[in-house]
Amino acid sequence: MTAHLFERVALIGLGLIGSSLSHAMRRAGLARSIVGHAQSEKTRDTALRLGLVASVYASAAEAVEQADLVILCTPIGAYAPIARSMAPALKTGAIVTDVGSVKGSVAREVGPCIPAGVHFIPGHPIAGTEHSGPHAGFAELFDGRWCILTPSNAADPVAVARLKAFWLALGSHVEIMDAEHHDLVLAITSHVPHLIAYNIVNTARHLERVTDSEVIKFSAGGFRDFTRIAASDPIMWRDVFLNNKEAVLEMLGRFTEDLTALQRAIRFGEGATLHQLFIEARATRRSIIEAGQDTAAPDFGRHAGGKPSGT
Repeated sequence: MTAHLFERVALIGLGLIGSSLSHAMRRAGLARSIVGHAQSEKTRDTALRLGLVASVYASAAEAVEQADLVILCTPIGAYAPIARSMAPALKTGAIVTDVGSVKGSVAREVGPCIPAGVHFIPGHPIAGTEHSGPHAGFAELFDGRWCILTPSNAADPVAVARLKAFWLALGSHVEIMDAEHHDLVLAITSHVPHLIAYNIVNTARHLERVTDSEVIKFSAGGFRDFTRIAASDPIMWRDVFLNNKEAVLEMLGRFTEDLTALQRAIRFGEGATLHQLFIEARATRRSIIEAGQDTAAPDFGRHAGGKPSGT
């Protein structure tokens, strides 16, 4: 256990990720004091009642005073104005990071707001559930999951090592990579799947010959899994697509080409082609299980807990 890796940690945003960070930090004893910021008075009151923070503030600038680690946990679209507002209050030597699933735009928009002497190291824990809010967090969210850090070439290696140690102590594996490469990888592994989920659920809703009640009553496992993904925070995902549009559009183009090939195979009865494609896809699924990123145990939609998934 790494005791008090940071004296004071400021969580800017107290939803699923922010609250889970609080639980995980307290489990590992990583911070002497955890404070927070949330715009909503209801969220601030809830965070205090749940013991997520020692104190909570209506402004980000107040929250970051004397903090030696600041973590942006709001939707990505709010990052830039928050960074501008809190910049004058940041302590020299502090580390500022984030948890957003887009890194290129974060580096471009937040980086210039961070004053000299403060270390900005973008990050992305690939963990989440479809739930949101301060009640949704739990300490185990990051256990065995990957966190990607995308420091610039000019980043202080000591600060990077310290942040890496922080995520390792939370239970994560840590990978360092270039921000542009991160955005391309996440476009296909997370962003496009979410876009497909939102689209297929709305397609089902808008079918004139199938009623909403039939869609709900007869949902098979595949469609039910799509609805779980589509239950994710709409504001967060709106910001993801607007901030990673180049990589998402590139991956959507590739997906569309592959979908056209499937369509052709079905139309012309090319069973061997379909069979081979399904074998290759199943092999990828098995690799994910073997890597410990999911379990092969079936739950048939009956699992009641907050099982982590990637974001």
